[in-house]
Amino acid sequence: MLKFNLKPDQVRRQVLLQVAKLKRLKQNFRAYDLARVALNKFSAAGHYQVQQNIAYGFKARQRLDLYLSNNVSQHHGQRQAKGLVIFVYGGAWQHGSRQDYIFVAEALTRHGYDVAIIDYQLAPQHKFPSYVDDLALAIRYLQDKQQQYAIAAERLALLGHSAGAFNCMSLLYHPRYQDADFQAHIAAVIGIAGPYHFDYVGDRLAEDAFDQQVSYQQVMPYYFVRPHQARHYLLLAPYDRVVAAQNSYDMQQQLLAQQNHCQLQQIAHTGHVTIMGSMASIFSRFFNTQQRVIAALDESFALFNDQASDKKSA
Repeated sequence: MLKFNLKPDQVRRQVLLQVAKLKRLKQNFRAYDLARVALNKFSAAGHYQVQQNIAYGFKARQRLDLYLSNNVSQHHGQRQAKGLVIFVYGGAWQHGSRQDYIFVAEALTRHGYDVAIIDYQLAPQHKFPSYVDDLALAIRYLQDKQQQYAIAAERLALLGHSAGAFNCMSLLYHPRYQDADFQAHIAAVIGIAGPYHFDYVGDRLAEDAFDQQVSYQQVMPYYFVRPHQARHYLLLAPYDRVVAAQNSYDMQQQLLAQQNHCQLQQIAHTGHVTIMGSMASIFSRFFNTQQRVIAALDESFALFNDQASDKKSA
């Protein structure tokens, strides 16, 4: 336990000891994992019921946690969430755990959205497109089981951070998935600090996640954008030193060129990691990240529902 009556050097020594202990306990520990632990600790659990460790496939990392919002309406005795948000975390396609993002589920369920947070197969053992295949598999599983879980998997939004944002955008636009039935059920994609248009050859963070013999022009979602009914929201961190902002500017240009909806927004005073942490409810007084994400979801699902009603009445 850290003691607060110590001199600065002693405090530093205590912190380093705690970090070393965590490194021994958790493989691939990163220093900012401490921040996630704190965010999850201070996230209220009263807004949801959670079903953990649901297998959406047969592989060890094909698991998800499903958070059902308590803040939903009832219709003829059936719960009616606003929609289902699937969150895909980042980590350079090499790190991450769904248990690290309880604060994301709390932020969304408090506003009436159900949330699925998925684990997926990681590099270097698994390269593109395996981790995007996992996202597609998770969606199909949730749609097949939506009555069992009392969710509305025909009203979907994808929310991704960093590598997770790439996965979400690739699911929409890579030709491998363009004919999937679930495409018609995606109301929105929200990409936070995502890499959509970059050359991964020789890239220290990303080279293990992609086949180095395949050019990035054959992989990046930027090159496959086509008309899509989903609304697109790209969030940027002005102090991002990991993913260049040009990725989002390029993606926005391509989306608009295909007559797609796209809004690009900066979250002031954030960096690549802190933009994700700023979504936590405890920071909602200081950052408008959660507010912008909820506004994007509300707007997208309202339009999506109107379009669905028009089709039924046609």
